[in-house]
Amino acid sequence: MRPQTTDVRQIAEPRRTADHGRTGHRTPTAPATAHTSAPSVPDRHDHPALRAALAAAVEDTIIYDLDGIGRQYAALCAELPGVAVRFAMKACPVDEVLGHLARLGSGFDAASPQEIAQALRTGADPRLIHYGNTVKSDRNIAEAYRLGVRDFATDCLEDVGAIAEHAPGSRVFCRLATTGEGALWGLSRKFGCSPEDAPRVLGAARSAGLVPSGLSVHVGSQQMTPEAWVTGIDMLAAVLEALDRRGITPDRINLGGGLPALGVLDRRGRPLEPPLDKMFMVIREGMERLRAVNAVPLDFLLEPGRHLVADHGAIRAHVARLSSRRRLDGTREDWLYLSCGKFNGLYEMDQLQYRLEFPTRSGGQFVDAVVAGPTCDSDDAYAQEGLVRVPGAIASGDPVWVHSCGAYASAYATRGFNGFAPLPYTCVGGPAPDGAGA
Repeated sequence: MRPQTTDVRQIAEPRRTADHGRTGHRTPTAPATAHTSAPSVPDRHDHPALRAALAAAVEDTIIYDLDGIGRQYAALCAELPGVAVRFAMKACPVDEVLGHLARLGSGFDAASPQEIAQALRTGADPRLIHYGNTVKSDRNIAEAYRLGVRDFATDCLEDVGAIAEHAPGSRVFCRLATTGEGALWGLSRKFGCSPEDAPRVLGAARSAGLVPSGLSVHVGSQQMTPEAWVTGIDMLAAVLEALDRRGITPDRINLGGGLPALGVLDRRGRPLEPPLDKMFMVIREGMERLRAVNAVPLDFLLEPGRHLVADHGAIRAHVARLSSRRRLDGTREDWLYLSCGKFNGLYEMDQLQYRLEFPTRSGGQFVDAVVAGPTCDSDDAYAQEGLVRVPGAIASGDPVWVHSCGAYASAYATRGFNGFAPLPYTCVGGPAPDGAGA
């Protein structure tokens, strides 16, 4: 199947000029995004299989490129050889995606018995599934244990006691709290204990008949700085030394999630360009340092989520309306309403912008618009400091391609807020025929 071609591809990128197509419109003072001609060099965000599927779609749908996800998995394994991958299921709980990753050798980071059961249905070995959520009820723990899971995250004495009672003999790894600095989502309050508490937590686990197997950190989701891993590894090294003084010798370190997607924009529409090569270098050097300070050999795990799937998923949506209204201060403001938004595919639009493409509109004049979803909810919109340049001639029903939205597009969708149902999905590539689901 060949991708549809147009004379000029209109893709949202940082604004270069303001070119309004309607008289009387103000030039916005906030940075906006522009639509430019196709670049003369290959676009690293251009994924032919996704483009072909987007071009073929006539109804709104989420599309996942299994081969692209597989290549991303292989690239990660090549950058961090010997590190065991536990895909964070919450990022993309799609059976076809999970099954493809399981066939490639990935394990899973699950946060509930329901996720564990789904991972098992896709063919995962229960030994490669860990219960990574530190928040779990007695019933949750017992059910996970019944399903065959023997690896549990923890961060407090109360949870250790519950695991000892309902999952006897299991291995536990203690999650350390991090600041989350440098990440779009810091994850700094709800999870993890202090470095001072960690030896007490793992000491209690040993006394309760559990195996104090390891430590974990999570530097925040969509982490943008390698320094976050430097800080995390410093903390891990200090705790390993403290554990050694208590005669506790972990045999594994879970470096958590946080590895970023590469194809999204910040709230103002500027490309996010995380120094991924430097992040990998810091992680590799950090692993060697931790091996040097630990009393026994260490294995390492990683919990990537968005890094594996975000840039290999896209949405075929359509324009609901391009409208213009005067604000209370007298200025004119344009709004582009899409058929999908925060509640049915684009949940993270409050912290970032997705790259938009308008495949049937080329050339002409543009307006700088706030992008929003279709619901009657004011949060269902891009941050208003980040306007997007859109073709002024865009019409209701025109297709819109939303790129790099493979992470959390399905997971965060509501069951039908305001009557707008979750988008169906389609998978392309992989060993099995294309499938679709709800």
